[in-house]
Amino acid sequence: MSSRQSEELKNKERFEKEALVHIDSLFRTALRMTKNEGDADDLVQETFLKAWRFWDKFQEGSNCRAWLFKIMTNIFINNYRAKAWTPQTIDLEDVDDDFLFGQLSALGPSDDPEKHFFNKIFDDDVKKAIEELPEDFRLVVVLSFLEGFSYQEIADIVKLNIGTVKSRLHRGRKLLQKLLWEYAVKNGFVKEAAK
Repeated sequence: MSSRQSEELKNKERFEKEALVHIDSLFRTALRMTKNEGDADDLVQETFLKAWRFWDKFQEGSNCRAWLFKIMTNIFINNYRAKAWTPQTIDLEDVDDDFLFGQLSALGPSDDPEKHFFNKIFDDDVKKAIEELPEDFRLVVVLSFLEGFSYQEIADIVKLNIGTVKSRLHRGRKLLQKLLWEYAVKNGFVKEAAK
C-alpha cells in the first residue's frame, strides 16, 4: 500500500469515527429546518459531501459536531435564499414574556405548574409546535434546546452575534410556549380559565 493510499484510508477512518457519528442529530435538525423528510435527507447528504470534500481543512481535536452543523446551516441558508424564500414574519408585540405562566396560574395551585402542563404534552406535539416557529427562531431553538449547543456555538454556526442568538432564543421560547398552550387548550389537555 502506498503512503498516499495509507493516508486516504486514515482520513476515511477518521471521518467515519468523528463525523458520521453525528448523522442522527444532523438529520433531526435538518428535518425541523426543511419540514420535509426528503429535503432533510438531501440536506444531510450534501452536508457530508461538503464535509468530506473539506475534511483536510478540519482541525483534528476541534468540535466536529459544531463544524458539521455550521456546514449544514450554511447550505440551508444558501438554498432558501437561492429559491427567493421569504422568511415568515411575526409581530413581536404579540409575544408576552409571561404568557404561559399567566395562563398556568389561572388553572389553580400546583407545586410546579409548568411541569404539570408539559407532562400533558406529547413529544410529537412539541415537534409540531417547533416546526410552526418562524425560521429565524426555529433554527436557534432547535440548536439550543434539542441539540444542546451553547450560545457561542450557535452564534458561530448561524453567523450571528451572541446577543442576537440570546434574543432569538428568548422570543422563540415565548412563541413556543404560546403555541403549546393554544394546542393544549384546543385538544382538551387543559381547560382555559373562565374570564
